[in-house]
Amino acid sequence: MSGPLEGVRVIDLTAVLMGPFATQTLGDYGADVIKVEPPAGDTSRWLVPVKNAGMAAPFLHVNRNKRALVLDLKAPAGLEALFRLVKTADVLIYNVRPQAMARLGLTWEALSAVNPRLIYVGVFGYGQDGPYAAKPAYDDLIQGALAIPSMVATVGDGVPRYVPVAMIDRTVGLAAVGAVSAALYRREKTGVGQAIDVPMFETMVPFALGEHMAGQTYEPPTGPPGYPRMLSRGRAPFATSDGYVCGLIYNDKQWRSFFRFLGRESEFDADPRLATIGARTRHSDELYAMVAEIMRTRSTEEWLRFFDEADIPSMRLNTLDTLMDDPHLSAIGFFESHVHPTEGPIKQMRPTSKWSESPLSVRRLAPRLGEHSAEVLGELGYSPAEITALADAGVTRVDQA
Repeated sequence: MSGPLEGVRVIDLTAVLMGPFATQTLGDYGADVIKVEPPAGDTSRWLVPVKNAGMAAPFLHVNRNKRALVLDLKAPAGLEALFRLVKTADVLIYNVRPQAMARLGLTWEALSAVNPRLIYVGVFGYGQDGPYAAKPAYDDLIQGALAIPSMVATVGDGVPRYVPVAMIDRTVGLAAVGAVSAALYRREKTGVGQAIDVPMFETMVPFALGEHMAGQTYEPPTGPPGYPRMLSRGRAPFATSDGYVCGLIYNDKQWRSFFRFLGRESEFDADPRLATIGARTRHSDELYAMVAEIMRTRSTEEWLRFFDEADIPSMRLNTLDTLMDDPHLSAIGFFESHVHPTEGPIKQMRPTSKWSESPLSVRRLAPRLGEHSAEVLGELGYSPAEITALADAGVTRVDQA
């Protein structure tokens, strides 16, 4: 059995995180992903920590299931090689600004003339019909544009801060995977490719405003933006007598069970703040404070045991260290051990979805810079002598290791 995208060839012109995460996912799905890098390589190759130059740990986690081809696209011979590759491809993904692609001559118009079936996907900062069109974008900047640091300040100490995970890059990367999959399905019906823009800002605005549009949903508005429960300072892991618990007492049944456990069920029936989910939402600050005070009276294990028995959603608070040893992840074999040709034994997170008929797999570990240049160029009809000449001219790099 093979992945659902076996036979699909993807040209990966992306770098750093957002685009490589998208193309790695397509590779996990079975696609033949050819990562095209400049002679200096993807910037993320040079991050830390690193054991061997050009193979940094962050790079290893977003570039598996790919073949690496070096091409200097600013050189005519490199551009010619890419156009040859385009003729064989189903998908091309890039994550530079469209203006940069245009300067290279790699527009949709130019590439679709060579391959009308090509699906041409741009993953970049902002939609091209607005004033931000030419602005550069990174995860931090889009978080700021979405008001996420402002919301963090509201529920914290008043200082705006970015969420310490690359949530924008990975979420938009998955949106690009969805777009590619849908476009491939449409092409199967029509035979025609198309250009798709997946802008970071617009893709993420619904994530920020889906709940927080609130009263601004109506015309005229009935109130300010902001969902009270999510903006409550009490919406945080609860301190127990010896640690923390992440708990969410949400529906009527769960609240009644909580008060019954305390021997205070009559209070639940008598308190109008608890009568409906709407009332509870309006009084989020008060109710979170009340629960927080109660949670301090028992241990973490006591609360987790009770919440499980009462079917109230809860979870132990992990740290980065304890997440690596999480018993659920250990039981399902989430972290897989592999031996990389240059990096030795490494730990990888396996593909996350399960498929009954076309399972996903890790077929290749992250490639060295230029590891597959000779292989891919040979598939495009270049002779060994021509490949050597391209390497001698600095147009490509052939990794012989």
